[in-house]
Amino acid sequence: MFRLVSLNLNGIRSAANKGFVDWAAKARIDCMGVQELKAHADDVAGRLDKLDDNCPGHFHHAEKKGYSGVGLYTRREPSDLIVGFDRGEFDGEGRYIEARYDSPARKLSIISCYFPSGSSGEDRQAAKYRFLELIYPHLAELKGRREFILVGDVNIAHQPIDLKNWKSNQKNSGFLPEERAWMSKVLGHGKGELGLIDVHRTLRPDDTGEAYTWWSNRGNAYANNVGWRLDYQLATPGIAALARDVSVYKTQRFSDHAPLVIDYDMSL
Repeated sequence: MFRLVSLNLNGIRSAANKGFVDWAAKARIDCMGVQELKAHADDVAGRLDKLDDNCPGHFHHAEKKGYSGVGLYTRREPSDLIVGFDRGEFDGEGRYIEARYDSPARKLSIISCYFPSGSSGEDRQAAKYRFLELIYPHLAELKGRREFILVGDVNIAHQPIDLKNWKSNQKNSGFLPEERAWMSKVLGHGKGELGLIDVHRTLRPDDTGEAYTWWSNRGNAYANNVGWRLDYQLATPGIAALARDVSVYKTQRFSDHAPLVIDYDMSL
């Protein structure tokens, strides 16, 4: 069984101080995608650049200090590593890293991706829409030639079941009609649609509060489970069919997000 985890760390050093490395080392993880590192290479070197001696990390750091950044910890060395996807605005923000595991029998990628948040204002919402416009054709092209699983903080709750207070959030970033329509196109199987699989929803179609992965730090959102499902594992159909179990780990808190853990009946 192959265990794949996604976690927005909201700062890798802060999450480490809260025990995420110790937890990950004991959780039988084969590969872990992390987002929002908020750290540069010299900040992680020698301390956070591996989960243990057999699970090194690969990272895409943002140019801006203390901002964004993604990584992949993996027990098997990839055959190739792709850092970035657009050679422009969003590569400078450290939002995409792809580990490839290619053999004569199969081409497979594991991607850790951090989609922009638009909650801070109109400028960042516009950047989020630009990102969505760029990442969609990239994933479509990738799907045409390889299997993949994209893990990460997508910063979109797709359906009303994916957040506690959906009625009052319909005009808020993360649940806007345009964002939700983009997700529907990614997950749709009609002409011109991408046809990826939301693995969590496939395994547990009726999960509500159990599926939330993010909680605001305001008020008592976590204590009252007033959450959003913003973190996903999106897979090509052939790989998604191998998924066997899913859970959101909430026993410990490492950031404002919780780890999304999915087991697949496969190996790298």
